[in-house]
Amino acid sequence: MGSPEFPRLSKEGDVMIGGAFSIHSKITQPPLSFTEKPSRLTCSSVNLREFRFAQTMIFAIQEINKSNILLPNVSIGYRIYDNCGSTLSSMRAVMALMNGDEWTVGKSCSGQSAVQTIIGESESSSTIVLSRTTGPFKIPVISHSATCECLSNRKEYPFFFRTIASDRYQSRALAQMVKHFGWTWVGAVNSDSDYGNNGMAIFLEAAQEEGVCVEYTEKFHRSEPEKLMEVVEVIRKSTARVIVGFLAHVEMNNLLETLSLHNITGLQFIGVEAWITADSLVTPNSFSVLGGSLGFAMPKANISGLAEFLIQDFWKTEFKCEETNRDTGAETAQCRENWDLFELKDNNNDVAELRYSNNIYKAIYAVAHSLHSILKCSTSQGCDGTIQVTPWQVVESLKQVNFTTKNGDQVWFDSTGAAVARYEVVNWQRGSDDLVQFKPVGYYDASLPPGQKFVLKTEAIIWPEGKTELPVSVCSESCRPGTHKVLQKGKPVCCYDCKTCAEGSISNSTDSNDCKKCPEEYWSNQNRDACVLKNVEFLYFTELMGIILVFFTLFGVLLTLIVATLFLINKDSPLVKANNSELSFLLLFSLTLCFLCSLTFIGRPTQWSCMLRHTAFGITFVLCISCVLGKTLVVLMAFRATLPASNVMKWFGPAQQRLSVLCFTLIQVIICILWLTINPPLPYKNMNYYKEKIILECMMGSPVGFWAVLGYIGFLAVLCFVLAFLARKLPDNFNEAKFISFSMLIFCAVWIAFIPAYVSSPGKFTVAVEVFAILASTYGLLICIFAPKCFIIVLRPELNTRKHLMGKTVSG
Repeated sequence: MGSPEFPRLSKEGDVMIGGAFSIHSKITQPPLSFTEKPSRLTCSSVNLREFRFAQTMIFAIQEINKSNILLPNVSIGYRIYDNCGSTLSSMRAVMALMNGDEWTVGKSCSGQSAVQTIIGESESSSTIVLSRTTGPFKIPVISHSATCECLSNRKEYPFFFRTIASDRYQSRALAQMVKHFGWTWVGAVNSDSDYGNNGMAIFLEAAQEEGVCVEYTEKFHRSEPEKLMEVVEVIRKSTARVIVGFLAHVEMNNLLETLSLHNITGLQFIGVEAWITADSLVTPNSFSVLGGSLGFAMPKANISGLAEFLIQDFWKTEFKCEETNRDTGAETAQCRENWDLFELKDNNNDVAELRYSNNIYKAIYAVAHSLHSILKCSTSQGCDGTIQVTPWQVVESLKQVNFTTKNGDQVWFDSTGAAVARYEVVNWQRGSDDLVQFKPVGYYDASLPPGQKFVLKTEAIIWPEGKTELPVSVCSESCRPGTHKVLQKGKPVCCYDCKTCAEGSISNSTDSNDCKKCPEEYWSNQNRDACVLKNVEFLYFTELMGIILVFFTLFGVLLTLIVATLFLINKDSPLVKANNSELSFLLLFSLTLCFLCSLTFIGRPTQWSCMLRHTAFGITFVLCISCVLGKTLVVLMAFRATLPASNVMKWFGPAQQRLSVLCFTLIQVIICILWLTINPPLPYKNMNYYKEKIILECMMGSPVGFWAVLGYIGFLAVLCFVLAFLARKLPDNFNEAKFISFSMLIFCAVWIAFIPAYVSSPGKFTVAVEVFAILASTYGLLICIFAPKCFIIVLRPELNTRKHLMGKTVSG
């Protein structure tokens, strides 16, 4: 029912190759009344880039036809159709390529395709239509520009080949580039087509793996101007300064025009091979929007003779002339030197940017090499003309193709029918002549080892608005060391607040997800970015509290020595004799040891000092109280000795007194030895009381041993107090008991008060409380027992006489 579709460009040959390009980029659909046959689709807006692709195909075919090495006696013909950038026209073009332009009579048909291979198309969506339609007929399709990863599916597209890599590589490389520059907050816009949707899906997956967040993902089709306005509004309101544009060059051109119209500039665009080097985008106003853009492009190629061929066709196309008159009968004028070129000022047909043209060139040569193999061609005998070439033979031969073009490119197809991924990284810059240049600033080569695949020359990049500083596109500023990221509720992972690490935790890198706890003996510094050793706390000799305690210790020793000296000088005096001088000197000696033992509690605890301080304290205090107890017993025995028929002093003489002191002290010595043997006190780093510092203290070891030592001292003190209290009313000359009872009262009060203070005091204050209790109880014993005697010896010597003492007895 339809009319035959005729090719735009064609030439007959022994073997025919088809071509489908968007020589026009816009299409107008006729009104559909459904009452009459629709008129033809109207195409407009010539796309010189696509026209150049068609010219490159013709150039390659002509070059092969002139060759005596490749297909020496076989000519290649071509049929090139214009799909006008529409899948509707693509379907008409593919049907025409398969059927030819002959009318079919009745129901019969030859079953032979009009072409053996089809080159095209430039866009993935049109290529999918082309491949799905030709697939059942096993006609190979070779695309120079369709990069959709969906076309790698060999089950759906077993007869599809391409001289360009799949978008799987480009999409992942885009994510790597964005991550490389630290852009963790980007926008994404793609064509609403197979090419844009598949490519963007791969990019979004790769971006998530790289830790890049996408603020928005918008898509539109070239036929949806309303949707395009919505996309522009989203871009205008967004905070992302980087936009990844996975767009076909037509959609990119539409977006560019709209952004220029709304004066939205200064954004960093990241582009794909479909538009990053499209010369059709270079306009007087485009650089304000796309200046500084980065993207992946096909590597440039230098195909000898192609530039001259394209320029020749340029003059034919634009001015309908030839460089020289040829006797061909064609009505073409000779080109003049003074043509007015001003009318072509907007023509950007720059033959220097031959990127995709090289892919077409390689595709034609791949077909030629496969035909050369099928036809069993040789330089001497030519090709076997009796062989009937079928499309499926070409498919199998293409799988085995492996050759190198004259410009050094190796051509072969992998298992998915694609070429190796090789890209140039280009940057939109203004040259010295104020013209836009696509300057190479790096490359991506999937065939190289992992560390060498992606190389960027950052110093050569010019950023948007001509800046040389790297643009910043983040949702949240980086968290400095000492802080960590806390995600903002309901927002992507790239949006976070920076929270200072807790005490004892640090982060020593930027953008830490969490803080690391410092080791047990370390603590965080003020900035929370490093762990430092905790301060070790103990009672120093040099600190104020230590100095005060040492002073009172030495002062107590001095007083004790003064008293001992005073007693030694007056040892023959009645008062000293009456108060049991031997026990008094032994008591003074033990008091001196009690004062000195407090020094073992000050300073850094060591294994020896910990064992010494508790044992010295326990033994010296038992020795001291044993002497006091002995004096108390002497008082009691002396009183009983004055009674008639009493000989008690015979059984508690000086020898028995010394023995009692020795026995009482020996018991404490045995307790201390058992304590030190079973579980002795040892230095201990207490990290539980304070988080930021270590308390170096003596762990008691065996609690039973510690409390046994204190308990034994307490038992003797209570016993001494009870006996002294009972003896308080004895005659004055023997009544030392009241001073002893008062001293024991002070002693017991101090140590009873010591227990809660010891338990509740933190750190070095625990030691200070213990030292204070030792000094207070020792001072109490020294003053209460010896101060009255010293008062009489020094200030009231007239009372220190036997007569006075005896007189007091009589009067008592």
